[in-house]
Amino acid sequence: MNSFRTPRSHTDRLRNRIADGDIGRVADEALRVMDSSRGAWGGGWERVLDQLRALSAEHRRELLHALADRFHRAGDDTEARCSHLALCTLVAEGLDGAERLTDDPLAAERRKALDDLARRQSFWYAARFEVLARAELAAGRSLPAPVVAVVRRAALDAYRVDDLAGLARQLTDPVLNVGEAWAEQALSDATTPDWQALLAHAVTATASKPTAKWDKQARALLDTLGTERVRDTVLSWLTLVGRPRTLPLERQEWEPDINSAYDPYNATALRGLAWLLSLLPPHTGTARALGALVETSLKKVAGLGPRNPKVANAGVIALARIDSEAALAELARLATRVTYKNTAKLLDTALEARATALGLSREEIEELAVPAYGLTDIGHAEHHLGEATALLDIRGPRALLSWRNAAGKPVKSVPAAVKRDHPDELKDLKSAVKDIDKMLSAQSERLDRQFLARRTWPYATWRERYLDHPLVGTLARRLLWTIDGRTAGYADGALRTLADEPLSEGTQVELWHPAGREPAEIVAWRDWLERHGITQPFKQAHREVYLLTDAERATGTYSNRFAAHILRQHQFHSLAAIRGWHNKLRLCVDDCAPPATRELPQWGLRAEYWIEGDGENYGVDTTESGSYLRLRTDQVRFYPIDAPQNSAHCTGGAYAMWLGPGQAPVAPVPLADIPPLVLSEVLRDVDLFVGVASVGNDPTWQDGGPDGRFREYWTSYGFGELNASAETRRTLLDRLVPRLAIADRCTLEGRFLHVRGDRHTYKIHLGSGNILMTPNDQYLCIVPKSTPTTPGTGYLPYEGDRMLAVILSKAMMLAADTKITDPSILSQL
Repeated sequence: MNSFRTPRSHTDRLRNRIADGDIGRVADEALRVMDSSRGAWGGGWERVLDQLRALSAEHRRELLHALADRFHRAGDDTEARCSHLALCTLVAEGLDGAERLTDDPLAAERRKALDDLARRQSFWYAARFEVLARAELAAGRSLPAPVVAVVRRAALDAYRVDDLAGLARQLTDPVLNVGEAWAEQALSDATTPDWQALLAHAVTATASKPTAKWDKQARALLDTLGTERVRDTVLSWLTLVGRPRTLPLERQEWEPDINSAYDPYNATALRGLAWLLSLLPPHTGTARALGALVETSLKKVAGLGPRNPKVANAGVIALARIDSEAALAELARLATRVTYKNTAKLLDTALEARATALGLSREEIEELAVPAYGLTDIGHAEHHLGEATALLDIRGPRALLSWRNAAGKPVKSVPAAVKRDHPDELKDLKSAVKDIDKMLSAQSERLDRQFLARRTWPYATWRERYLDHPLVGTLARRLLWTIDGRTAGYADGALRTLADEPLSEGTQVELWHPAGREPAEIVAWRDWLERHGITQPFKQAHREVYLLTDAERATGTYSNRFAAHILRQHQFHSLAAIRGWHNKLRLCVDDCAPPATRELPQWGLRAEYWIEGDGENYGVDTTESGSYLRLRTDQVRFYPIDAPQNSAHCTGGAYAMWLGPGQAPVAPVPLADIPPLVLSEVLRDVDLFVGVASVGNDPTWQDGGPDGRFREYWTSYGFGELNASAETRRTLLDRLVPRLAIADRCTLEGRFLHVRGDRHTYKIHLGSGNILMTPNDQYLCIVPKSTPTTPGTGYLPYEGDRMLAVILSKAMMLAADTKITDPSILSQL
């Protein structure tokens, strides 16, 4: 901070006013000097304060009253009022007890200013709130807990000064900041000195990982309180992490969503609590809570990004320190879900270390890490709780809990006797259902990424870890596998060929992919799945295959198949991470970034999708924090995996290869040389990005977005030619529509599903889900629910096509358009 240099005129005038003995004019001049400082309370100010403090005690008291009489001049400006109060407080410093005012003329205003401070995230140092806080402490009054919280948060700011940090260190009560549900519960529970000491130790977790000294002190505290007691209590606190703040803070226009973020002071304590849990005996509840803490801490907050990566990293470190199957399972599950780069790297390191310690590969450790969750059969378990029986069954992507009474008859809800006599077992069962749902999703995504992993398994190993695994088996038995060159699926209790012949033995197994297969074989396997009523966890038999086109043969080294699209950047960024791509958010700043890339180490290749930020109007084309809302897309290319990185300006421009000393440019690999499976899977990823993140899918963009500049794109995409995934959807609908209850009102024609209602006939685009209606192809805007269901469709061959659910839901609604009650839809009909 630059020191304020007092102009000679101010200094001379102040000296003259003091010499004249006119304290009122001294007060006026002091306020003028304060105003001219513009918040810089540096060295020059000290000379001014020295002059004022040199006054006699009587004159200082008179000056304080004069300043109090002028307080109204500060108006309603918070900073001006606080500066005025700070000046009074600084002038009064040094008066001993006998000289101190018996009545502080601005004490009430000072307390009011501190009460106002309690609703802030932090404060600018120039406001000198810490001076007011010190005055309250000097007067023998403690600071309200919300004020303590603000001072602590301000002291953590990168631009803090020593006296503010010193004040924060003095404020030891309460040990945590109020305002967060978990912290207030902890303060309520930690009523003894030993519990207070444990929380105080947690607040010292400021390093990236615990030291031996930190662990030693923690173990002593745990021994005193008891490990079981600490686990139960701390886990109850962690369940409250991420809840809405109990004391909402005032958000300034330029600030991120501070009410959805963690209190940064309490975040340190969360890190410490995670480390403490890792010192306790292993427990499934501990692993579950730490995994949830990692995910909660990485949830995005507007204007900030992940809530608190440091807390997430502490959770990973804690899990890595726990030697248990449950902790390893959480690490493996998180590795499939976490996209934040630094935390993902920590997870990779932890899994690699565990694999090395066990003498296994990374892939094997991920397979062995999947627990059974008490399942005694493939996707099934029974638990007897008194006379009642709980049935846990995996149905598709979810686990379901059902009950039978003593007579073996199904009951709709949890029996009262179970709630009364077995509350802990019931709680564990409900937790297991949630854990299974999470793990099913993670394992489905892991399996979906195996197509490019070139993974093969010995037959016996594959049966143990996949086909016969109580949880993974519910996925593996719905997929197709190649066993010693023969394709098989699981049906009627056995592996079977296309002719339904049992296949009981084998040597080597790999995941089947339609690339390179004859169309007749692919269709035959689709029929086989339908015949056996098998719904695959993701598209496999119906998986899109992207073959090299004539246009791509002509361009040679790049594909323009998915160029010239407008994508929502943050949705694209999340999708890319889930599919194993690395991407850097484009900011509207003078900076460069590499393309979105996916490394394929098993093939020695790196795929690139070239993108750039769209727009130039800050706040219209960007978020408040400056990241672009939308991207423009360009080429897809392939390079050797060790080729130098390409980069381009975030706002657009040509990509160029960044070369280090002694490096030569590396040419892209011709598309004709890319293995067909690799080309197909990479282009499928890119098609997914476009199909989900394109603004052409947004039904509210009929006006073309900002200034209408995307109207032509929205129309061409929202009603244009179908991409490969939409063509797959059309093929499925061709078989599905005749089975619908509204089949007599539906026909498939070209790019649209036509639905005959009583008011109009509607055309639903099979790619975007956008709707046109008679007469004159008038646009109908229906915004789908965030999680649409697939109503009344019966059998579906695969899970996960959200757009299919959107299209079918719209079709059901429009077929009965006289029953529509939504006013926003009715106004358009």
